[in-house]
Amino acid sequence: MVAAVRVAFFVVGLISFSFGISVAIHVQHLGIHPWDVLNVGLYEKFGLSIGTWNIICGLTLIVISWILDKSYIKLGTFLNAFMVGMFVDLFLWLDLLPKATPTWIDVMFMLTGIIIMGIGGGMYNAARLGSGPRDGFMLSMADRFHAPIGRVRIITESLVLLLGLVLGGPVFIFTFIFTFVQSPIFQFTFLKIDRYIKHLDTRHTQNLQSRAK
Repeated sequence: MVAAVRVAFFVVGLISFSFGISVAIHVQHLGIHPWDVLNVGLYEKFGLSIGTWNIICGLTLIVISWILDKSYIKLGTFLNAFMVGMFVDLFLWLDLLPKATPTWIDVMFMLTGIIIMGIGGGMYNAARLGSGPRDGFMLSMADRFHAPIGRVRIITESLVLLLGLVLGGPVFIFTFIFTFVQSPIFQFTFLKIDRYIKHLDTRHTQNLQSRAK
């Protein structure tokens, strides 16, 4: 039962995270997350699709993480790389999201996308079926160079943002405040669901021990 709950949170979390990315991309003129700036920039420069570039970048990070530290690579890491890219393309292809307008409504849509991404990210990480390609990469880099994770994240995302900007990706005010909004929501969701799953795990163990007696 606990395993099924973990898988459910993982899948729903990834789908939610992907939907949040798609919402933000629809109002990208306000600025999007540095990694998505890169994906959109690559799409604008070389074609393919935004989701495809998400997958390519994810797999590249997985290879680097595998070389640096295999401990952060699990099945869920590969599923993350493929599923997020596929669902982003699916949501964009369905074209059900509102179109961008030069009004305050776009700000509401952007905030909604960021909140959904924070909740989705917290859900799939709490399932503990494998770090995402980006998280695994930054954790492995921090371990290899004995550097604080926060510093590695800042340096990595700054370089990614610079590359995305050179490629023509959408950079504006929300690019710089994205993390400040998403991170607290991610942390709150992660802690809540993590405690819930641990509670289920404890109850399951106690039930097995009771039956054994």
